Amino acid sequence: MKLGELLCEGQILIGLEARDKWEAMQALVDTLVGQGRVAPDRRQPIYEALAARERIASTGMEHGVALPHASVDGTEEALAALGVSPRGVPFLSADGHPARLIILLVIPRTGVQKHIRTLAGIARLLSDERLREALARSRTPREALQLIRDEERQED
Repeated sequence: MKLGELLCEGQILIGLEARDKWEAMQALVDTLVGQGRVAPDRRQPIYEALAARERIASTGMEHGVALPHASVDGTEEALAALGVSPRGVPFLSADGHPARLIILLVIPRTGVQKHIRTLAGIARLLSDERLREALARSRTPREALQLIRDEERQED
């Protein structure tokens, strides 16, 4: 599944401010709850699954990108939220730079293969420096989502 299919405008936070990756992940999970994509009683178990995965190894990649993700029970479909942080969030990234683009993924435990393909597709998408810079400068969720969808259409 493509990132542009998983996201809607309400699942994109432009101007995300967070002191650390834990706060950023909480804000993105809260976005999914606020959009009705996650039931309020599932918020904490989902956050705990993301935090447990993050404690195993940082999901901070290179070039200002982080991909916190987890497979969880009780979810029927893959969910995503995008945080755009102009100043960046410390994420213990591979290159030591803060994450300006944080893509949070929640995948049903039964969809592990789809989970791996989705992560790989997002990593490939965000390997494009031009797209990363354009997303980091996005002023609205609509603009960010359109950039992602346009780029994914070009990949097809």
